[in-house]
Amino acid sequence: MPVIPESTKTSLAQRLRGHAKASWPQLAQIHVRFRGQFAYVAGELADGEQIPLMRLRYGGSAHRWGTAIYVASKDSYEDQIWFSGSTEEIFDLVCDLHVTNAGH
Repeated sequence: MPVIPESTKTSLAQRLRGHAKASWPQLAQIHVRFRGQFAYVAGELADGEQIPLMRLRYGGSAHRWGTAIYVASKDSYEDQIWFSGSTEEIFDLVCDLHVTNAGH
């Protein structure tokens, strides 16, 4: 199991927060926490509600991550082996699913 370097943790969190700030004004904040080879990403709405968005599995470099999308009906993450885009692109996909209609 590869260990995520601190520099990669910092880089991932900064990239996702910058992308969210530019592209997702509905999100007041992005939370990224790390456990083992995983990064868990949640968005925070203006009212303070946190929405789990995705889990990323470290693939050995700052730009190689496996993706699992949070599925609320299962209260778990669903691996998406078919997705090969950047972390910012998968972030947009999960925000389209979870944030666009949040609070509606």
